[in-house]
Amino acid sequence: MLLGKKMSITIREYTQADLPAITEIWNEIIKEGNAFPQCKPLSKTEAEQFFASQSFTGVAEIDGETAGMYILHPNNTGRCGHICNASFGVAEKARGKKVGEMLVRHCLKTAPEFGFRILQFNAVVSTNTAAVRLYEKLGFSYLGTVPGGFRADSGYKDINLYYKGL
Repeated sequence: MLLGKKMSITIREYTQADLPAITEIWNEIIKEGNAFPQCKPLSKTEAEQFFASQSFTGVAEIDGETAGMYILHPNNTGRCGHICNASFGVAEKARGKKVGEMLVRHCLKTAPEFGFRILQFNAVVSTNTAAVRLYEKLGFSYLGTVPGGFRADSGYKDINLYYKGL
């Protein structure tokens, strides 16, 4: 991005053409080992199945280039099926540009379209300060902490639980 140029960030539903870019972002975060619970990157086939199985997979673009993504899906089934969960990923080169905030805001608007009434985060790693600040800024309620609930490469980290009514 050129200095002084205004960025245009758009968010839309993913297409098959987005799979390489969103898989790269997802796998980048897995390799960082400090936010997502998965331990191994997704293969091309696994990614295709994984993203297709979500209630919604969104893609953020800055001036037409993939900058982030999110997945939205039920947190549980049956009588708790109205509660959803989501995961957000921003490409390293796009961090600090409000992409994550726009993804979460988009998710909050999109989730009710699928019948969800609550968005719950089960495992926000306490050392992921950008996520913690963002969720609190957007009005998510803190439910509590699970001590040592996340196994990072550097040891066990606490996880925080958050929710927001939709």
